[in-house]
Amino acid sequence: MNLSNILTRVKPSPTIAVSMKAAELKAQGKNIISLGMGEPDFDTPQNIKEAAINAIKNGDTRYTAVDGTNTLKEAVIKKFKRENNLDYQKNEIIISVGAKHVIYNALVASLNEGDEVIIPAPYWVSYPDMVLLCQGQPVVIETTAKNNFKVSPQDLESKITSKTKWLILNSPSNPTGSCYNESELKELAKVLIRYPHVNIMSDDIYEHLIFDNLKFTTIAQIEPKLKDRTLVVNGVSKAYAMTGWRIGYGAGNKELIKAMSMIQSQSTSCSTSISQAASVEALNGNQDYILKSSKVFQARRDMVVKMLNKINGIECNVPNGAFYVFPSCYGFFGKKTPNGQEIKSDNDFATYLLEEALVAVVPGSAFGSAGFFRMSYAASEDFLKDALIRIESACNKLK
Repeated sequence: MNLSNILTRVKPSPTIAVSMKAAELKAQGKNIISLGMGEPDFDTPQNIKEAAINAIKNGDTRYTAVDGTNTLKEAVIKKFKRENNLDYQKNEIIISVGAKHVIYNALVASLNEGDEVIIPAPYWVSYPDMVLLCQGQPVVIETTAKNNFKVSPQDLESKITSKTKWLILNSPSNPTGSCYNESELKELAKVLIRYPHVNIMSDDIYEHLIFDNLKFTTIAQIEPKLKDRTLVVNGVSKAYAMTGWRIGYGAGNKELIKAMSMIQSQSTSCSTSISQAASVEALNGNQDYILKSSKVFQARRDMVVKMLNKINGIECNVPNGAFYVFPSCYGFFGKKTPNGQEIKSDNDFATYLLEEALVAVVPGSAFGSAGFFRMSYAASEDFLKDALIRIESACNKLK
């Protein structure tokens, strides 16, 4: 079969590739610790599971409206008002098959060939490839560990052209865990106000995984003048450990939402009715789970950062949110493994950790930032300690 030429523009997800390689080694009987995937290790809260069970018992198993049930849209609207002080109507809300689906729908609905999408790096691996699939052009802004991987207003403005359609902001960030504070968002907003043709995609999926008493804010909340140009993307996957339930939601301009719904009607159609019912309970029900899980993740973060920074050759910033660290491995470039192979890149380093330490991490080049690696701490404390001891041992063998 002759496949589409568009496939030459994209590549498979590196995070999934790492997890598949780790699974292969596990199947061979090797004791692999996989820290590649971005998935909470907690179980979905019981009240949410019960809501799904009740939905099945009550026969809530049919197609819903393409863009989501009224009940879930109402829960999303309440959430935005309660937590972000943002007001939306039902025709400004879409329910999709995960937050990733919301983003993809928006890009399909809005991009014409050659349109540019500004993406700060390090970035979530899927952003550039989704833009390419939609005939757009990713425009990457490099950031540094020195400024905690945040884009400056000056760098943002330097990348804006007449072809710029979107800026994608992910805060807290995957892969770095960095989070923009209110004053930083205000400075970015000042730039964006000057360019009314630029829209903002605010990926807030890690909103509730935020540490050190930092207050989460989203750019539509900071600058009301940008609200109609902002698509706020969120979902239940990370906050409520519901990755497999596949529910994401978006809020934005009603014309954009209408276009996204039309595209969804000709692709996936509605999200599963049972997951939508469970998500209503997630958003409307008791929120104690979020606080408890956030405290656990913060404790893990503190342990992981401390142990990583004790390893000669590794430097690791303290992330503000999510459940990732993004340490530098530049210190090992030029060193050789016990087999005599030279570490020349973050890919070499990640391969070495997998083969020598039996620990799977994702090389930073997958996120647009060579010389780093991403490690998820969505795992038990004992699991993480074992992984870090193995990593330290492997690093000490590099000469």
